[in-house]
Amino acid sequence: MNGSSDASWPQSGDPPDASHIAQEPAAERTEPESIAENPSADSALPEFPGSFFASYADATRPVRLPPRIPNMFDVSLLGLVLFFSWICSGAVFASALHLHLWGVKDAKQALNDIHYTLGTQVVWYFIAFAGCLAVFPALWHLHYFSALEWNARAAMRKRWQLITAAFACFVLAIADGILLPGPQDTPIDQVFRMPGAAWLLFGFGVTLAPFFEEMAFRGFLLPALNTAADWTAERLLHLPTPHPDMEGKPRWSVGAMIVGSVLTSIPFALMHAYQTGYSIGPFLLLVCVSLVLCWVRLNTRSLAASTMVHSSYNLLLFLLMIAGTGGFKHLDRM
Repeated sequence: MNGSSDASWPQSGDPPDASHIAQEPAAERTEPESIAENPSADSALPEFPGSFFASYADATRPVRLPPRIPNMFDVSLLGLVLFFSWICSGAVFASALHLHLWGVKDAKQALNDIHYTLGTQVVWYFIAFAGCLAVFPALWHLHYFSALEWNARAAMRKRWQLITAAFACFVLAIADGILLPGPQDTPIDQVFRMPGAAWLLFGFGVTLAPFFEEMAFRGFLLPALNTAADWTAERLLHLPTPHPDMEGKPRWSVGAMIVGSVLTSIPFALMHAYQTGYSIGPFLLLVCVSLVLCWVRLNTRSLAASTMVHSSYNLLLFLLMIAGTGGFKHLDRM
């Protein structure tokens, strides 16, 4: 070998020396450049972003839909709240009787006093309402009236249509009274004849009664029965569970809403059957009125809307009674 070659490369027995690499011109290097020295080199390599696998897992993971509320469990819980509230109202009744409020000294006398009969019912409603406000928002993690779809704005937007629906129910009540009149001297007639009862019942019938009855029947029971009907069909026919609407509220099929409305209207009519002596005419009227209230509630998705119709319908009935009895002065004309 010549001298230049000996100067460039170490002898075979010598340890390797990296100094010759630093002296070698860059153009004569044969090793590939690292990716760190050439950032554009990684553009030719296939990309496997970490989000690819995450998105694939999300796509294949089954979608977990939120629970549909209120459901039948909520209705059962409402029943417990109503039961314990009824016991509490009974305790209030006994306390008032012990104190001889309004001059009442025994239970028999209290049953014929509107302050006790109506007052106990009002206390029962308010205790149950307080219990609902304490239990259900914590269970649902939602605002109470939002979960029940109170939706007062929808009711105000359609107030004239709602008043028309109430007037239609009023006309239906007049026709029912002519075609299928109820018996005379029913329990509700006897209550009206209690001293000072008529005007108290008027105030209660157009305010608290519609509010609490709609909350129980169209707020809890109707949605729960709709959901139960759809849930049963989904299991029997292997149908997919529908996604909630844009506000997270459950969607119901037409068949479920029909079943739910009928099954809601029967207990609603039965609740008032005692007041009308279990006569067929008033019972059928109450079923039909309840079906209208269910339709209003479902069509508007507003519990406030059905409450407005219910209250307006009761108001029209009371106004007719006031006109027919001379301001409740001649109750024998009822």
